[in-house]
Amino acid sequence: MELKFDIIEILKVTMVLFAVIDIIGSIPVIISLKQKAGGINAPKASFVSLGIMLVFLFVGNTILEIIGISIGDFAIAGSILIFIVAMEMILGIQISKDSVPATASVIPLAFPLIAGTGTLTTLLSIRAEYNIVSIIVAIILNVVIVYVVLKNLQRLENLLGIGGIAILKKVFGIILLAIAIKLFKKYTGL
Repeated sequence: MELKFDIIEILKVTMVLFAVIDIIGSIPVIISLKQKAGGINAPKASFVSLGIMLVFLFVGNTILEIIGISIGDFAIAGSILIFIVAMEMILGIQISKDSVPATASVIPLAFPLIAGTGTLTTLLSIRAEYNIVSIIVAIILNVVIVYVVLKNLQRLENLLGIGGIAILKKVFGIILLAIAIKLFKKYTGL
């Protein structure tokens, strides 16, 4: 595998991960979590998210091989999951019913909110399509964005307002929907 630094590819992967992580769309959930837990530890949540994503990027494929699933199978399953997440964002509905206990910054903030199943599925899916260096740089860039958002949560909430957050959520939902369709078409041959 050739390791190369491609700025255009890094930007593409960064945008894909940014849309999947949806830190801007998660601001209302994070604010609620902050109120319940009494605070958010931005460095801890960011670092743990980074660790989870990097470990899964490198070990996730091995886990799939052990259980006999190809990256194509996982990518198709991931595209369906991304499709569902996109529909939740666009339609403003909740299909998955994960409970969010009032705990520390690691659970549920770092996992599953930031580095959740959608993010992990996307990482394995895009690994089949993009250079590993681009993916690692994109992960780091996204974790920096996550950190900045978590550190400036109150300011962002005031700046965007409820309407601004809702609009951003819809826009990133449409981007995710297009990504899901692209992945599905690529691995099914449609």
